[in-house]
Amino acid sequence: MLRDDKTYPYVKLTMADRYPKVFVTRRVRKDGAAYYGPYFPGNLAYRVVELIHRSFLVPSCKVDLERYHPRACLQYYIHRCLGPCVEGFTTPEIYGEAVRDAQLFLEGRHAELERALTERMTAAAAEERFEAAAHLRDQISTVHQLEEKQRIATAELDDDADVFGYYFEDGALAVNLFHMRNGKIVDRREFFWEDLPRLMEDSEQWTVNSGQRTVGRKQGPGNRDQDEAFAEKMNSAPDFRPGTLFSALLKQLYIDQQYVPRSILVPADFDDREALAALLGERAGRKVEIAVPQRGEKRSLVDLAGQNAHQSYTQRFRVLEPSRKAIQEALAEALQLAELPCRIECFDISHIQGTETVASLVVWEAGQMNKSAYRKFKIKTVTGVDDFASMHEVVYRRYKRMLDEKRELPSLVLVDGGLGQLHAAADALESLGLATQPLASIAKKEEIIYLLGSEDEPVVLDRRSPVLHLVQLIRDESHRFAIGYHRQRRAMRDRDSELLAIAGVGAQTRQRLITHFGSLREVEQATVESLAAVVQRKTAESVWRHFHEPQRTN
Repeated sequence: MLRDDKTYPYVKLTMADRYPKVFVTRRVRKDGAAYYGPYFPGNLAYRVVELIHRSFLVPSCKVDLERYHPRACLQYYIHRCLGPCVEGFTTPEIYGEAVRDAQLFLEGRHAELERALTERMTAAAAEERFEAAAHLRDQISTVHQLEEKQRIATAELDDDADVFGYYFEDGALAVNLFHMRNGKIVDRREFFWEDLPRLMEDSEQWTVNSGQRTVGRKQGPGNRDQDEAFAEKMNSAPDFRPGTLFSALLKQLYIDQQYVPRSILVPADFDDREALAALLGERAGRKVEIAVPQRGEKRSLVDLAGQNAHQSYTQRFRVLEPSRKAIQEALAEALQLAELPCRIECFDISHIQGTETVASLVVWEAGQMNKSAYRKFKIKTVTGVDDFASMHEVVYRRYKRMLDEKRELPSLVLVDGGLGQLHAAADALESLGLATQPLASIAKKEEIIYLLGSEDEPVVLDRRSPVLHLVQLIRDESHRFAIGYHRQRRAMRDRDSELLAIAGVGAQTRQRLITHFGSLREVEQATVESLAAVVQRKTAESVWRHFHEPQRTN
């Protein structure tokens, strides 16, 4: 069902606002905003938005810009925002100019943007506004450097195509999808199925499909035996029918999508191929071709996708531990991070009915848990059961100290819990001026990940995904560390209170008992004779009766 699959992201410019902002979104709505995309690969959209922050100073914060505020956030002071939230920091004319520059960049009109920036740079230099001129010069340089890296799909490109290939073996299937834009492969997607449901109802249809050229290896005069062996392995399971698979897969991927390429190349034919192409063309407003190439360059691309699907199958189903860099790349893609994560800090809250509330912080760094960086927190300002307020306190305390000490912030802040814990942590970060700090939460039962800013589109990962396993590992470690500290605090409380409540037991007697037996639990399980070896007989009997006889109440 591809339940963990998402559409590709778009960059949204809120043109209907008084001061437009720029966001990444996966939903295109008729709300007066300008949408650009889709972007390939997915995290390219986040890199583009980061570039707009850095070069054009257009923000993506959640601050209400319809009114002025008393002070700006950290983004203004690190020169990533023009500060429209504070009166006098910028003007509508200057801000509008920055938004138009961002529009030109997003629309790919780089030559026009460069001319406009050059004219303003020259004028600023003539007026001896050298700092503004230097900033415009840096913008021109950035446009030059990233022009080839930005890939925005448009309907005018004749060489837009999606190319499919597959590999099937032992009931498991891997499908690779190449996105070609302007004649270049700009992204590759992978799909996997285990315990594939029965896809073939008619053995005669399978005979037709099995006679087609098998995807996955290029055929040639020198490797016919290998190709036949490869095809025999691919087609060994009669329950798999590639035509049926691609008929269902293409409908799920392209119907109701904002963008469909002009050409879709698949390795197997299916009955409703032409009808589906006509439907997609009608919705796209232009001709869409679904082809099954048999020879030439297009067939070579399908073969290449098949070879990659074979490699994907091997890595998914035969390689147990992917490399650390592969995990980081997959994590950055799944959690929409602009850069590879180097350090993740995870928080958890622990208490019993609001008593002895504590929090833990664990750190994943350089591919492993960094136990020397773990921290414990005793909640100071919250009484009773309030996990959200506790999370707000501990996140605020942690990053307030890091800012005071001018230490580098983590690549990702992860909290254990759902939307309530996520928003509590977000409020704490925003109060510190860290509204753009990457933040996510993982819910225990559903095992889904919520990303700040995309709460209505939670990340649902395959249960076998190494990314999910890593996030679960970090979450479980924070939970274990929090429970351990909570038990320690509770034991300290028990030591200080319960023994002192027994008649005849004072501070020295309590200390003697704890030192001898090691814990309150051992004192509770001791016999009268064992207790009498440490304290007086009368006191020993009082201690034993306290733990073993019902307490009388008046």
